Amino acid sequence: MGHVVTVAQQKGGAGKTTLAVNLAVAWLGRGRRVALLDTDPQGSLGRWFLARREAVGVEGLEFSTASAWGVSYECEKLRKSADVVIVDTPPKVDADLRPALREADLVLIPVAASHVDLWAVDGVLDLIAREGRAALVVLNRGKAGSRLAEEVAQAAGGKARVAAARLAHRVAYAETLGQGRAAVDVGRGPARDEVVALAEEVWALLQG
Repeated sequence: MGHVVTVAQQKGGAGKTTLAVNLAVAWLGRGRRVALLDTDPQGSLGRWFLARREAVGVEGLEFSTASAWGVSYECEKLRKSADVVIVDTPPKVDADLRPALREADLVLIPVAASHVDLWAVDGVLDLIAREGRAALVVLNRGKAGSRLAEEVAQAAGGKARVAAARLAHRVAYAETLGQGRAAVDVGRGPARDEVVALAEEVWALLQG
């Protein structure tokens, strides 16, 4: 049975879909079977999947959608054929999010290097704690050496584990997303290195 990774954050624009697709492609590159489950009505993950199918194909990658209350059924089905199921969620924290948290072996919370994003984490962490799930905060769109990024990391560390690997503010993430690709698709570079490091760190946590 595969693992389930849920990406959640109540603030819009935090980079949930970017995080989901980059981890998916990084794990595909390691020969793992990946399933994507989009529970966000905005459908960004589905658009990316269709764009990828046109651009490079989707071998080893499954895609499905579900309403909040269909998450459990879809996860049960997908984890039978995938090594990991990545669940992308809407930018809100309410009862609709709970099924996606309940199914998760690990919940990833992307946080941009701003205190506004960090403040938005509290509600998610409360729900995660109620479901008894493990959480990992991932710093996203940070600037290297930024004092603010370090402050956010320290503050987040008091509430949940913070990933050692971080995603910087790079054009490559936005450009590749629109093309149905991911940073690891585009040769060598710092974005690729960041994603690979994060994918390995998250995978190690999943292995317990």
